[in-house]
Amino acid sequence: MERGIAPFHTDRKGYHITLDRIPAWVCAQCGEVYFDEPEVEAIQEVLCTLDQRTEKLVKSA
Repeated sequence: MERGIAPFHTDRKGYHITLDRIPAWVCAQCGEVYFDEPEVEAIQEVLCTLDQRTEKLVKSA
């Protein structure tokens, strides 16, 4: 495993989220990505905020 950066993609509640440059551990052989706890918590915070901010949009659709 080497320290590097990796993208994070997810589909949620009708929208697609891409975070392009998240610090991560990346396997030099297979490319598997692991995020440390602080990065996971930051990603979860972003998703939670987006869920709250887009709640009215999702309900009105």
